[in-house]
Amino acid sequence: MADAAPRRVSLLATSGLTRRYAGLVAVDGVDLTVPEGGVHALIGPNGAGKTTLFNLVSGLVAPSSGNIRFAGADITRLAADRRARLGMARTFQNIRVFGAMTLLENALTGLHPRLTSSLVGIVARLPAFRREERHAVARAREALALVGLASRAEERAAALSYGDQRRLEIARAMAGAPRLLLLDEPAAGMNPAETVALSALIRTIVGTGTTVLLVEHDMHFVMNLSDSVTVLNFGRRIFSGPPAEARADPGVIEAYLGTKVAARLAGR
Repeated sequence: MADAAPRRVSLLATSGLTRRYAGLVAVDGVDLTVPEGGVHALIGPNGAGKTTLFNLVSGLVAPSSGNIRFAGADITRLAADRRARLGMARTFQNIRVFGAMTLLENALTGLHPRLTSSLVGIVARLPAFRREERHAVARAREALALVGLASRAEERAAALSYGDQRRLEIARAMAGAPRLLLLDEPAAGMNPAETVALSALIRTIVGTGTTVLLVEHDMHFVMNLSDSVTVLNFGRRIFSGPPAEARADPGVIEAYLGTKVAARLAGR
């Protein structure tokens, strides 16, 4: 009898994760498991709580209750910079590049949480700082090469097209070689050719050993790229599993299309 396929190790796990804003429950007792390796998508209609969940996981927002574990450690109360040092990085729905800085300088900012030199070492340019600086520049250039922007490293970020600014954001996040990369609507505003290229880039990133968790509204993009999906509706998890099963799940169909349309599709 053949051995069973090995179970994938959980890299990120939330349990009962909840965030309340006065009378509004934006995230309601969500259990989320992201296995190490591959692409996991977080989807749902507008207002489902996806970005709030992202903010909870990355440390920008504190939970009202529940907990978050990353690589086996409880990070529920850790600040965002501490999570970054543990190997978590993210991009944002709205582009946040520094237009007046070069691409290389933008990529270097992604390494800031991992730098250890003291202020004295930086000002005096001590040998330890110079070594760390050389390593940081090399890592930043590698990240730019990963996204196809190495030849433009000395250009100002403001000169980039929209799609290339998205790529620069990913390079900045990847400069620190994260174990988990959170992408918040990375395909938003992209044309079809840029979206295809982005899909290939994300697969390349996964090939480097980084796990990807993404929020995205483009369902064609999600279903063709993701290994698994979690669906939220009104702050609650209503589905978690393979993309093919999500397409056929009555609860997912109803969340996206409404009760009447879902019933009509089902012949009820």
